[in-house]
Amino acid sequence: MAMTGETSTQLALRDPDIRLMLRVRNDDSAAFAELVELYHQRLVTIMQHLVNSAEEAEDLAQEVFLRVFRGRKKYHPRAKFSTWLFTIANNLALNVLRTRQRKPAIPLNVRDSGPLGPRPAEQLVLDRERSPHDRMQQQELAAIVQQALGTLNERQRVAVVLNKFEDMNYAEIAEVMELTTKAVKSLLSRARENLRIALKDYIYMERGQAGQAEPKGADDEEGEV
Repeated sequence: MAMTGETSTQLALRDPDIRLMLRVRNDDSAAFAELVELYHQRLVTIMQHLVNSAEEAEDLAQEVFLRVFRGRKKYHPRAKFSTWLFTIANNLALNVLRTRQRKPAIPLNVRDSGPLGPRPAEQLVLDRERSPHDRMQQQELAAIVQQALGTLNERQRVAVVLNKFEDMNYAEIAEVMELTTKAVKSLLSRARENLRIALKDYIYMERGQAGQAEPKGADDEEGEV
């Protein structure tokens, strides 16, 4: 989040992506292509976990970039570029979720994205190092966590995904979601508790396989996602 009184120039000095976007504002097509390269897969991954549809996530990512390009002339940095970009993405995702009217969701292709884990480039390296058995377990865990995410309400899901995938702090998430920092803390606290409940059978199974005892209480830190 931008500090009070911080100028566009000061923000640009701290954030190279803002400098790219300022070039986009001046109709630099190469700068726009670079931003797409930097953020496309990250946007798709986040959208997949928000809308639970690989195909729809790709379309939404394209729509985000289309809005960025169309609005380039009005761009004036007031926060990190990524915060501004994911604010657009969040609004689009919420619009989709609210207009579905409880229609069945398309299952996520779990091979495309790990659960609350590394970003795509890092995931590719890890996948090459894993055995087929390990990769199968990772895919099973992805499906389990995606199902658990589906038990959260819209705002809880957004807060968790931004926190886990983009490492956003409370203040940054608050800016994206147009909430107070206190409200974000409350959202994440409730979301973690709901995820703990949704994943308790899987967590217990994993501990049992490792010869560990069942956690004594709900506040046990190992059970927190």
